[in-house]
Amino acid sequence: MSGNRFVIGVDYGTDSVRSVVVDASNGREIASAVFVYPRWNDGLFCDAARNQFRQHPLDHLEGLEQSIRGALAAAPNGTAEHVVGLSVDTTGSTPVAVDRHGTPLALLPEFKDNPNAMFILWKDHTAVQEAGEINALARSWGGTDFTRFEGGVYSSEWFWAKLLHILRLDTAVRESAFSWVEHCDWIPALLTGKTDPLVMMRSRCAAGHKAMWHDSFGGLPSEEFLVKLDPLLAGLRSRLFDKTYTSDISVGTMTAEWAKRLGLHPRVQVGVGAFDAHMGAVGGEIKPYVLTKIMGTSTCDMIVVPATDIGEHLVRGICGQVDGSIIPGMIGLEAGQSAFGDVYAWFRDMLLWPVEHLLAKSNVVGPDVKEKITRELGGNLIAELSQEAAKIPIDVSGMVAVDWLNGRRTPDANQLLKGAITGLTLGSDAPRVFRALVEATAFGAKRIVERFRAEGVKIEGVIALGGVAKKSPFIMQVVADVLNVPIKVPASEQTCALGAAMFAAVVAGVHPTVGDAKTSMGGGMELEYKPDPAAAAKYLKLYERYLNLGDFVEEEILNRSAASRN
Repeated sequence: MSGNRFVIGVDYGTDSVRSVVVDASNGREIASAVFVYPRWNDGLFCDAARNQFRQHPLDHLEGLEQSIRGALAAAPNGTAEHVVGLSVDTTGSTPVAVDRHGTPLALLPEFKDNPNAMFILWKDHTAVQEAGEINALARSWGGTDFTRFEGGVYSSEWFWAKLLHILRLDTAVRESAFSWVEHCDWIPALLTGKTDPLVMMRSRCAAGHKAMWHDSFGGLPSEEFLVKLDPLLAGLRSRLFDKTYTSDISVGTMTAEWAKRLGLHPRVQVGVGAFDAHMGAVGGEIKPYVLTKIMGTSTCDMIVVPATDIGEHLVRGICGQVDGSIIPGMIGLEAGQSAFGDVYAWFRDMLLWPVEHLLAKSNVVGPDVKEKITRELGGNLIAELSQEAAKIPIDVSGMVAVDWLNGRRTPDANQLLKGAITGLTLGSDAPRVFRALVEATAFGAKRIVERFRAEGVKIEGVIALGGVAKKSPFIMQVVADVLNVPIKVPASEQTCALGAAMFAAVVAGVHPTVGDAKTSMGGGMELEYKPDPAAAAKYLKLYERYLNLGDFVEEEILNRSAASRN
């Protein structure tokens, strides 16, 4: 072991954090551990009916320490002594208000139970109004359109909309917030002792895709624009940042305090953070013009292209194009769906409602049996629905659904939009509804592919990552048929954490570039889903019905929104 060098990839997901110890020479996973956020798991600080999703910083701190210590404990003796680098990916945009020292306000006693002082999770859509105001002003104020590198449409899932919503909503948070920090920036800063918001190294990935940062703007949107948006933003720009950094750059070495807490040596290099999907794309061995889909609760769709190919062209309606956000030296293009696996989880939970509520009142079985029944049904339901739905023929005249249960991320972000199902009959059983929902999420993926192609971005292949890609053959086959493109699935079980480990290997000097790390540490592909030509032809007809239904739903919601304003 004396000649080995190891790195750690830390992957903060929606429900848990996973730390993976990796051999930096070849990408072999040595050990891993997962920590489920306890407060999030108990449903604290969230209100799904209002689209409020907040996470307490303590969930992230406890997860950081316990997942890394757990992974090291599962590794061979002596592994920790040879760890040379660590990098972190997180969900995003997931910002938090911080004090002058860079401490999230929820870690202060007076804010410990205030959701507005916590991390505002990527899927929080409480800032729809603010996003609309940003879009309207960007188009009308007569100056630079600061949304132009973010697809021309700003989303309520992103940095400025979220922080403005909180500033308006909560006077105590507004008066105590010195600055705002993305989750992917805070963890590396914490580990290296560089939490001062004025010097904290900010992620190019996060800033470029979610905060309207661009070199040509001199950084963030101008003070004039921000004050026109809301006077509450006056002066905040100077307390944020001008510079950003790609994730092949080291933030510094770990502090002695954190090295001791984690069981590591202080010489460990810590890299600039990024979002999970972007590092996951690297872990999945993304290549130019190969669409990499991270398929989990939502989807994030990534493409990298050489700057010389795309030139000055801006792709409409996506989540931005940013130099170096995925692979340094290339333009990263991001799109995605606000709900993917969440659509299936919603349907599962709706079907389980009588089990959870009526069974709880039953006197026939005891509490232990009730819990076991509920757990078993919940764990098996989607797999059983998939098995039965796969037996149902494609019906071009039957049920059609729209997948906007959590709004629409791309193309053309609009979080006001809602899902819909049409074609229901008395014969529409659970497997048939489930199949329609799966087809809807696949059609949503097709809309993204079609937008890229319409904008001149060729797609030469598709790579799928994440839980859905690994665990759901039925869903993956439907997506392959709808896209009419083969879909490859990487061998690695943890592509986001592996991607973070690849960046850690670069910042530690094991590999000179991200491309070299990807080549040396990638695990290759283990599966390929090939489209069925007959199914693809039928889905073209269903896709037209999906588009028509979507147009109808969008028009109705926009009309209703306009009427409510009047």
